[in-house]
Amino acid sequence: MQWTSILAVYFLIWVMSAFMMLPFGVRTSEEAGEALVPGQSESAPAQFKPGKLLFRATLIAIVLTSLFVLNYEYGWIGASDLDILPKPPENLSREG
Repeated sequence: MQWTSILAVYFLIWVMSAFMMLPFGVRTSEEAGEALVPGQSESAPAQFKPGKLLFRATLIAIVLTSLFVLNYEYGWIGASDLDILPKPPENLSREG
């Protein structure tokens, strides 16, 4: 696998994991016991910490990308392993 492909896979996994991590660990102003700023939505986070989110997304993306590349190189799980549909019987005749 080329390094540019690995970089593209890493970026896609990183973005996906960052978006999936967004709702975890977020507390609203009401939950944190803080007053709302005028014009602030009640569901807005009280303190958003992007550094923690970026760090967690980076760790998850490194692990998942490593597993993807190792699976690509060694062929642990292939498309045929994911085939869940039953195969039709081979002895069926199309004659009436």
